[in-house]
Amino acid sequence: MIVILTKDVKGTGKAGDVVKVNDGYARNMLIPKGLAKEATQGNVRSLEKQKAIAEEKRAEEKAAAEKKAEELEQITLIVKSKGGENGKLFGSVTSMDIAKALKEQEGIDVDKKKIEMPGPIKQAGDTQVTVKLFPEVAANIKVKVTV
Repeated sequence: MIVILTKDVKGTGKAGDVVKVNDGYARNMLIPKGLAKEATQGNVRSLEKQKAIAEEKRAEEKAAAEKKAEELEQITLIVKSKGGENGKLFGSVTSMDIAKALKEQEGIDVDKKKIEMPGPIKQAGDTQVTVKLFPEVAANIKVKVTV
């Protein structure tokens, strides 16, 4: 029997895949649990429409992320921290501090997990930080740490 998976099924396929499985497996396991539906012509056309809509939405999200990346590239973020002589900081500046500063100074909300740093910043000065906005889109922000 040929079915369209509605959810990921380990060992069978991912959601949206059209796969051939044993009749008993489809009738007794996949269809009753809502993991799959029979691959009729109507269901296949519906799946194709859903994939086209999802691809269009993904393209729009990518374009928005690229626009946001261009905005972020222009920013020089200033983060103030306590420190001692020679610009050495008491503690460090983390991705959470950078996300907070972005929100306060520029009004841009970015998740701290999307900010990639080589490590915590422990010295005053300029540093480049990468922000992942989309799987293929990233922006480099200049961070200036002051004491």
